[in-house]
Parts: sequence; C-alpha cells; structure tokens
Amino acid sequence: MSSSELISMSAREAVSRLKSGEVTPLELIDAAEERIAVVDPAVNALPTLCMDMARAAAKSMTVPDDPGPGWLGGLPIVVKDVTDVKGVRTTHGSPIFAENISERDDISVEVLKRNGAIVIGKSNTPEFAAGANTFNEVFGKTLNPWNTDMTCGGSSGGAAVAVATGMSWLATGTDLGGSLRTPASFCSVVGLRPSPGRVAAGPQRDPFQSLSMNGPIARNVLDVALMLDAEVGGDARFPLALEAPLRSFQEAALNPLTPPRIGFTPDLGIGPVDPEVAEICRAGATRFAEAGAIVEESTPDFSGALDTFQTLRASAFVVNRAPLLEKHRDKMKPEMIWNIEKGMAQSSGDLSIALRERGALYQRVAAWFEDYDVLACPAAIVPPFDVDMRYVERVGAYEFANYVDWLYITFAITLTGCPAISVPIGFTASGLPVGLQLVGRPRSEAELLSFAARLEEIVDVSPVAPIDPRSA
Repeated sequence: MSSSELISMSAREAVSRLKSGEVTPLELIDAAEERIAVVDPAVNALPTLCMDMARAAAKSMTVPDDPGPGWLGGLPIVVKDVTDVKGVRTTHGSPIFAENISERDDISVEVLKRNGAIVIGKSNTPEFAAGANTFNEVFGKTLNPWNTDMTCGGSSGGAAVAVATGMSWLATGTDLGGSLRTPASFCSVVGLRPSPGRVAAGPQRDPFQSLSMNGPIARNVLDVALMLDAEVGGDARFPLALEAPLRSFQEAALNPLTPPRIGFTPDLGIGPVDPEVAEICRAGATRFAEAGAIVEESTPDFSGALDTFQTLRASAFVVNRAPLLEKHRDKMKPEMIWNIEKGMAQSSGDLSIALRERGALYQRVAAWFEDYDVLACPAAIVPPFDVDMRYVERVGAYEFANYVDWLYITFAITLTGCPAISVPIGFTASGLPVGLQLVGRPRSEAELLSFAARLEEIVDVSPVAPIDPRSA
C-alpha cells in the first residue's frame, strides 16, 4: 500500500488495518514521515519530530490481553508542544523553555501510549498556549493549509494543521478559551473540548481547575470518538478525573441521532460576528431540520460572561505563570505579561464575584437545556485572518479591548463546563473554512458525538482532508 493511500485513511480505518495485520506501525510511521517532509515546510506545524523514538516504541509495543475500545494498535499521533512527552523537546512555544527536554510523560500521554498510540512529534503552539494565532519566538508562524497567507487559529493550531494535511491521523490539543475549537474551525477538521475531568492531564499546579481541558482533534467525528476512547479514564493525580464510560464513544458516534430540539444563536447574545460566518452557520444548523429536528433561534442568557471569564483566566495565569514573569519578563510576549499582571491586580472580591457569576450562568444554562438538546453557534466569529495579525482587533464597528475577547463565542461555553465540538460546516466565498460549534448538556459527550455524526452525514462538507497546502 502506498504512502498516499496510508495517509488518506481515516484513523479508524488505519487502526482496523493495524489490528488485522494488513499494515504495521512502522509502515504508518514511514508514511507520516514522508508526508511531513513534503508538506511541513509549507505550513510549519510540526517543528519537533521524534521518529527514532517512535520506531523504537513500535518495535517494543505489546498488545494487551483485552484491548479496550480505545486501543490504537500503534497508530502514530502528534502531541501539542505544551504537553510533556518523556525524552522529547517541549518548549511551550517560549524562549524560556527553548531547549527543555521533558523528563516524564504527561498523564494524558501516558494514557494514550498505554492505549497503543505512538508519538511522532510535537505540534506548534503560541507561547504558553495563549492566543488563537499560532506563532512564537522559538519556531515562528504556523500557516493555514487552505490559504497559507492566513492563520490556522490556536492555540492547538499546529495540531489542526497536522491532521488537516495528513501528517498525522490524530492529534492532542488543549482548550481553555477555544484552543481546540477555533483551529478546528479554521482548518476544516473536528475538535472536541470534553467536560471537565473527562481526560486526565498533568500533574498540574492547580489540579482542581476546570477551565483548561485536554481533548482530541481528528478529520471526522468518528475519529474524534476513537481518540476520546483512547484518552479517558480515572487517575488519582487528576482529582476531577471521570472513569471511562461503560459504552464507548465510538458506539455512540456510530449510531447517529437527531437532536429533537436545537437552539441556534449567531452570537450568544453578547458580541459581534462576521455576517458571512453567521449565515453559513445558521444554514448549517438548519440542516438538522432535514432529519426532523426543530431548529429555532434561542440561547441561554450569557450576560456577564466576558468579565467572568477574563477574571478567572487571569487568575489561572497567575497560578501557572507568575513565577516566570518575575524571572523572565524580557522573554515573554506582551499579551502574556498583560494577562498575568491583570490577574495580580485583581482583588479577592473580584474573584469571588466571578465565581458567583459563573455559578449563576451554569444554572441558567442547565435550565435552558431542559427545553433544548443542543446549542448551535459559530465555532469562531470570523473566518481565518491574515497570519501577520496577532489577533482580531475589530469586527465591523466593534473594537475588542484585548487579545482574548474576540474568542467569546468559545470561552463563554468554557464557563458552562458543557462539552463542545467544532464540526466543518462550509466555506466562505473566498474558500476559507467555517466550523459550527455544537454544545451538549454537561458530561454528555456520547450524545453530543452522536448528534455531531448526524450533522456530518447531512452536510457532507467537501473537499475533505488530507489536503495539500494552498497559497492565495
């Protein structure tokens, strides 16, 4: 089988062939390496490779007596460059850690390796995963394969590009304010932010935090379900960790269901949105009606979400990055410095108000889900933009106050703790991808994946990945 045939397979097909012995992990590693050599110079998504380590892992891999539904059988994957992989360079996109070699695996990587994943490299990310345009002072910019003048989004930008271009079948990501969902939308792949605790990670400085979560990126919903099956499971080092469900996420995705009642909103009622994006997403959500769903404009009340998120995010930056600011201020980008200093300037009263507001928002969302099964909205309020713009400063006449606020369409959902998935829904007139964000009830990943799989069936967005990078 040729390398092009191998990289064109879905992750589930590749795993099936691995299990049957039709292909070997070494053949897939070779195919990925060949594809990376051809494609990555045009997009700069995978700055760190570990092919020798991957081949050694493939040769020593053993099959468990009772492999679970998440068994990957030696499938190569890439890991975001904020997540530790033992013996591999992990820079966090920062000059501070430019030569850092991880001494251990992150819990999430341990789980994936135990389930037969083989790490072949690290995907590019903005400094400390802060911001939704993937560039940093260590490796430079990652470019969007649909138009290499544009950003791929972030902060899991390199991961989304690697999957979209066929350099990897699956990729890990993290998501605090939309870092899985935004690049998925910008690259026409699927990205899932799971419920807090669904995927164990760390050990972390604040193991009880519920804002930043790990999750999967893949080319389609079924492949995302496969990777989620490979990521889940309890771990004492991650106190929020949920045990793996009795029914696999793949089983749910393989049985697509139509959500009876869908609420669509172009903007959650709290911010601007590009008119073309809004119309593409509205038309996409309405397609559910073809399968018998009731689709109507509705949203929970998200008032106060912007200030609440900014306060909680800034506090998290103090917990995780303030010591670095004290020692390495000259090596940090201005957005990082602003975010940490914002957190340090906040009072305990500010934090208490934000926590109270988050609780009230959750109750409003829970009440809304008594009447609706899915909330649908854009996964990004704009299509991919010029890669040399650090962030979106304005939409129409609306000017954003900082580098984070333009991500409100995803970070407001983060506050709810609900699982959310970005599914390709169409393209702008200029050929740039647009993703629809589907939000489910708390801890309802199985249901959400089933609904997303149904939408994927109905819409059938094409052309599909893997794609070759394109210039304007």
